[in-house]
Amino acid sequence: MRHLALLTLGLLPLPALAQDISAEIATQGIAPTLARLQALSDPAPDEAFAINGLHLLRAVETSFQARYAAGVTDRTGMLPFLHLPLPDNAAPAPFDPAFLADLFRTAQAELDQVAPVPEDFTLRIALDDLWFDVNANQTREPEEGFATLIAPFTAAPAGPLPTVTFDTADADWVAAYAHLLSGLCDMILAYDPTQAMTKVATTKAALSQMGMLSPDPFFGDLNPEGLDFVDLIAVVIETLRQDPDAARTASAKAHLLQVVALNRDFWTKLAAETDDEGEWIPNDTQRSALGVTVPPGAGAQWLAVLADLEAMLKGEKLIPWWRIEGAGIDLGAFLDKPAPLDIPGWVQGWSALPYLKQGPMISSEALDAFDSLTQGQAPLFALYFN
Repeated sequence: MRHLALLTLGLLPLPALAQDISAEIATQGIAPTLARLQALSDPAPDEAFAINGLHLLRAVETSFQARYAAGVTDRTGMLPFLHLPLPDNAAPAPFDPAFLADLFRTAQAELDQVAPVPEDFTLRIALDDLWFDVNANQTREPEEGFATLIAPFTAAPAGPLPTVTFDTADADWVAAYAHLLSGLCDMILAYDPTQAMTKVATTKAALSQMGMLSPDPFFGDLNPEGLDFVDLIAVVIETLRQDPDAARTASAKAHLLQVVALNRDFWTKLAAETDDEGEWIPNDTQRSALGVTVPPGAGAQWLAVLADLEAMLKGEKLIPWWRIEGAGIDLGAFLDKPAPLDIPGWVQGWSALPYLKQGPMISSEALDAFDSLTQGQAPLFALYFN
């Protein structure tokens, strides 16, 4: 959930203009504000940053709109863009097996438009000005505000949300988050679930013609119009058994390497800041506008965690495999030349064999130190920092 909250930072403030952009979002919405800024022939640095942030927010908004239209309004799982419950839609569209793939393609189209902002800037954004046009009626509804959709699932304080001052370092944070989410989109689309969803839905419809199906044994909430838990498990297994798109997994690897590089730039620039005004993520001498206490040294320790991720992506550190001491899986090699994720093959070894080699193993040392520093809140801070 938290990573969705972070997506809100896609905007920044300048004394007058920043507030104008914030107020424009409040009255016009994300898409119209983004369209106006994109039409500028030579946007100022703060406007360029706002464009980036709005693309990030638009990726979230389009996912909300797709879920609302399809009636997928509950908390759907651990995939990005599917974490938060939405207002119910009384008249959802008929089930479409391509729903998930289309959602991630649309979101990625927004994420991939986030570009570097090398110039200095500041931009002030009131978080209460942010809202998502969930039902796509171009009107702000009470349940569409950031405070209702996202803030309750983050560490944001109760009551009116703060105004955040985004500045030069935060441009790297936004770009890193866009790369992170785009990389996750690539991984999901590499194993496109459309064919499996079509197969399962078609089979379920045929079975229904033979008689009433037994209720879902796990949750008992059989949904004859869509897929229940048993169907979804079948979709996941069938999806992972297919041949993945190697171009997508290679793209995911490139995106994740950019996450590491941009985080290094972000924390370097952040450490040099001397102001203390409405900070999104503070350095060791600043305070968070969100009221989050960031322990001194957390940034450096987070970079150590990301260094381990980079080493895995480059094949310099291996993921331990259970059957051989000192041998592990080369994640980078897998992403370069991926294979189906059939569970028996990875457990027994025939699927793992092409990616197994001997070498230094990744350990939990850096992550454990980060968790200790953040007093057991490593997952929360990981989503906050990206």
